[in-house]
Amino acid sequence: MHAAIDLAAKLATFKEAWQPRTVSLFNGHDVMVARLRGEYHWHVHPESDDFFLVLAGALEIDLEDGAMVTLAPGQLYVVPRGVRHRPRAIGEAHILLIEPTGTPNSGDPATAAPRRVI
Repeated sequence: MHAAIDLAAKLATFKEAWQPRTVSLFNGHDVMVARLRGEYHWHVHPESDDFFLVLAGALEIDLEDGAMVTLAPGQLYVVPRGVRHRPRAIGEAHILLIEPTGTPNSGDPATAAPRRVI
């Protein structure tokens, strides 16, 4: 593929919150966009780090040790593998995620959003 990927256009194709969409593949990883509203539940990824890059809006990530990371557009944070965390959008946030293909967004395959490629 020799075309740029327009992340805003990809985000405009859906409205659901907390339902990431894969827009590209990168060395065995899904590059995804997602809309976030409100609070997600506490969860952990035992096998991989969790990469968050804010494209629009604001995101807070609560960590199990009581710390909180606040992200504005253009800022990123990587939650280390095995660290329990809870992302929370302030209003609506648009984010870019990079995760190994097949990683459940909830940390648990039984409760994860299905993989969707757009």
